[in-house]
Amino acid sequence: MALRVYREDDAKLDYLKERNVAVIGYGNQGRAHALNLRDSGLTVIVGQRPGAGFERAVADEFTPVPVPEATGQADLVVLTLPDETAAATYAESIGPTLRAGKTLGFVHGFNIRFGLIDPPDGVDVVMVAPKGPGSLLRALYVEGKGLPSLVAVERDASGQALATALAWAAGIGSTRAGVVETTFAAETETDLFGEQTVLCGGVTALMKAAFETLVEAGYEPEFAYLECVHELKQIVDLIYEAGLSGMRARISNTAEYGDLTRGPRMVSEATRREMRRVLDEIRSGEFAREWLAECRAGRPCFDRLFAEDANSDFEKAGRAVRQLMPWLAEKT
Repeated sequence: MALRVYREDDAKLDYLKERNVAVIGYGNQGRAHALNLRDSGLTVIVGQRPGAGFERAVADEFTPVPVPEATGQADLVVLTLPDETAAATYAESIGPTLRAGKTLGFVHGFNIRFGLIDPPDGVDVVMVAPKGPGSLLRALYVEGKGLPSLVAVERDASGQALATALAWAAGIGSTRAGVVETTFAAETETDLFGEQTVLCGGVTALMKAAFETLVEAGYEPEFAYLECVHELKQIVDLIYEAGLSGMRARISNTAEYGDLTRGPRMVSEATRREMRRVLDEIRSGEFAREWLAECRAGRPCFDRLFAEDANSDFEKAGRAVRQLMPWLAEKT
């Protein structure tokens, strides 16, 4: 099936000009959506409880209100809360004031895909999922550019759900780049799979294994970190800009030959079997159930694993390397 990509000519921002948009949550994604939508000329209400997010919204010249009040005033409710807390907030503060004729928007399909949120009949359910962090979504918007997003319609009670979603996508700047049509299920499953096998889990495990191999062979930890971690950004940037072939055209012939002949040995059939197993755990809901149970238990495994990595020789070497570049501290 051909990929459907929407651009600026396909979206009518004016569709939301006479409507109120409530952004629920003022974290990384929520802040970017609220600021971009406001700068696009839309009326934005921030629903946020007291705390760091509340204070940041005030600093950005919003007047945050309780979540039920924001939902009650809005035509489009954009939910940007963490996956593990969104359902509880929805049940307590959003669902009771969500009426037919409104639109409930998500930036990730997790809670709909796994049945954790069940909006009432008569409510449109849509998703606009930027393919990157909120900080990048905001930065590109300010530069007059856009971050690609995925768009999906789970329920079209009004007959205008897609028009609403595309107007929202235009308001955050994504139609400047391209908005790709998908489903809640496909977005959720591929997003979780990419995070676990490549972007976060796979990359960090590979870096740590390479680092440990060099250190065990007698090389200095800082040298190992510079080679197996620090330089990764340069290669990823080249791939981002020009693809694999473009990256290979910009590295040495020696590096390229090693890439083409040794790289495939790092991904064995056992690795591929494990990837398929990870995908099965995601699609069956096993991962979602495990993660939610971990959160209900107070996140003991999560906190233990995080602490172990934070205090590892790998991270100690990283801190030493970053001290060579004090300007990086300005970005943290």
